[in-house]
Amino acid sequence: MFEFTVKYLNVLKNIPFLPHIFDGFVKLHTFIFRREILHFIDEIEKAVLSWSGTSLKTHRYGGLEFDVNNKEIGHIHSNGLMDVLLKKEIKAQLIREGRIQDHHTFANSGWISFYIKTEADKNYALELLEYSYILKN
Repeated sequence: MFEFTVKYLNVLKNIPFLPHIFDGFVKLHTFIFRREILHFIDEIEKAVLSWSGTSLKTHRYGGLEFDVNNKEIGHIHSNGLMDVLLKKEIKAQLIREGRIQDHHTFANSGWISFYIKTEADKNYALELLEYSYILKN
């Protein structure tokens, strides 16, 4: 459902509060069917907030946004889809390794997408956010 909405109903993201309402439904679905993902998101949030200069806010399209010195390093949607901003060279290398995918909307940018489904994914998500953190710090 998330992928369909992003791909075919992307224009709806510009309606005030609609992305946050949609993300609320996504979070409810995740809570019912994949509760462990919410625990992983909480652990990521706690770890990133322990880094110097980091802060957390609601992302403009739903989910949690991680900032360092008021610059976004990434965000996590309530279904475990994490988007992180990297240098294009690092992104290309990680795509070749097969661990991440191109961003679901901004393919020709430094943004990547990565689904968090397991404890190992959570750990890799923290590595990705740390790459971005180092670049912005």
